[in-house]
Amino acid sequence: MSAEQLSGIRELAERFEIFILDQFGVLHDGTAPYPGAVETLVQLKEAGKRTLLLSNSGKRSVPNEARLGKLGFVPSSWDFFLSSGEIAWQSLRKQLVGEAGLRCLLIARDGDRSAVEGLPLTLVDAGEEADIVLLSASEGDRHDLDHYRRLLQPAVARGARCLCTNPDKIMLTSVGPRFGAGRIAELYAELGGEVTWIGKPFPEIYAAALEMLGDPGLARVVCVGDSIEHDISGGQGAGLRTALVMTGVIETSSAAERERLFAEHGATPDFLVRTFAW
Repeated sequence: MSAEQLSGIRELAERFEIFILDQFGVLHDGTAPYPGAVETLVQLKEAGKRTLLLSNSGKRSVPNEARLGKLGFVPSSWDFFLSSGEIAWQSLRKQLVGEAGLRCLLIARDGDRSAVEGLPLTLVDAGEEADIVLLSASEGDRHDLDHYRRLLQPAVARGARCLCTNPDKIMLTSVGPRFGAGRIAELYAELGGEVTWIGKPFPEIYAAALEMLGDPGLARVVCVGDSIEHDISGGQGAGLRTALVMTGVIETSSAAERERLFAEHGATPDFLVRTFAW
């Protein structure tokens, strides 16, 4: 069954009451909002729709929301924000009770430590010392995969488990698409390490999102994203309708390339929308 082409988000708003929205690649490109995105979020709110922003960001929800405000989004225009980093932090807080001193190699961006703040972890800089590897973000625009291979091989050798809190394999940067934390997690597994994935398309994050929304009837909800592997596959796996916007990681893809990705991931969106604009 092929996807239905829509003229804009207004048509989705005529059919659904609740929107689960990706941020990177849908609302903004990492540096600025896409044209019309700020206004469209506001229009959804004014139309009485509820929105939850669901992100494969290794950062917790609060710093993500603060970043959206700095980009020019109106904070009152969404109802909830949930990141994979938030779910991971809450899960680790429970798991690490009584385990103070566990040594953690944190892979993040720009020295960010928010993914582990408040957790009883001792940060280390070398894989040889790590009991656990926390993959929060990639600096694939600054390092190649060999950099991460050298860093992580010793952690694999000593049996450190890896927690990937950002499953995206491609990320948008100021110099174009680069490999994301999900690709580094794949590398860890290729080296023989154990990886636990948290985020889209895995079920845990959708269960948490629907719980935040009060467990609504699934027919009332639509997921909007730019990643077939994460947003479309994940939404459909959760029993939800999905809409693919043709920005972000698939902005330069042809119709044939999109069809190939639909087949590869076993996920065809219900709707296609050119951009997140009304």
